[in-house]
Amino acid sequence: MIRFVLRRLLGTIPLLAAILVASFFFMRMAPGGPFDDERSLDPQVRANLEARYGLDRGLPEQLWLYVAGLSRGDLGPSFKYSGWTVREILSQALPVSLTLGMVALLLAMVTGIPLGVIGALYHRRWPDLVATGLSLFGICVPNFVLGPLLILVFVFGLHLLPLGGWGSLSQLILPAITLGAVRAAYIARLARAGTLEVVDLDFVRTARAKGLAERRVLLRHTLRLALLPVVTYLGPATASILVGSVVVEKIFAIPGLGTFFVNAALNRDYTLAMGTVLLYSTLLISLNILVDILHHLLDPRQELG
Repeated sequence: MIRFVLRRLLGTIPLLAAILVASFFFMRMAPGGPFDDERSLDPQVRANLEARYGLDRGLPEQLWLYVAGLSRGDLGPSFKYSGWTVREILSQALPVSLTLGMVALLLAMVTGIPLGVIGALYHRRWPDLVATGLSLFGICVPNFVLGPLLILVFVFGLHLLPLGGWGSLSQLILPAITLGAVRAAYIARLARAGTLEVVDLDFVRTARAKGLAERRVLLRHTLRLALLPVVTYLGPATASILVGSVVVEKIFAIPGLGTFFVNAALNRDYTLAMGTVLLYSTLLISLNILVDILHHLLDPRQELG
């Protein structure tokens, strides 16, 4: 397994290099620039700003300087947030998105897995119909609809929770539910489908024939393989949910990473946008490696490639 992890980690180097080069040139190809505004800058002021940030040099030289800084852990200064480096912005925004994402993912798993398993165990009976209906509702209702609905009910209707912001547990509840609802719905459907495939396999029937309690059969034999589709889904889902949801962060006024990423793209803040892309890519690749390892642990018949 150690050899597999090392091989995969070494394989991520050219992949991240390709992502870096592609994002660098795509950002430069986009119309506009970091110093474009409604009011045009004085040519001398613009020239000074471009010289300060190295934008007066050729693209190959800019790329080389960026890579050189990156090798030292320097992601460069932000073009729009004066006095802030990209590293400082990410270090402040990432913990917020991580906290929100981890709580949302935990809620999604705690809700989705039991819902899907119950639906499979009571196949085509009323618990299955209820579980399927809730899953479809979660998939069909987007974040920008569910969030305001929760605000209307729990903030303005029942006066139980605050409208938004960040810093307390009560401010985390509504955005975590909003962000985790769709993932819970997909997890429930995958858990249901996986359980239906496994529940009638020979080794499960043999375990029942030996007189094992149904609970033990479910926990020790059925779920181990039934959750493989869920584990596969959790890789990219965790990456996306941890980096942050722009819609949820905007609705609840949360200073997370997603907001900075969108603002960086709109403002042509090259260094901040590229830093966020590299962070997301690294997270996604790492989680996919973790998914392969979990697959092997849950089902040793699957060899690590």
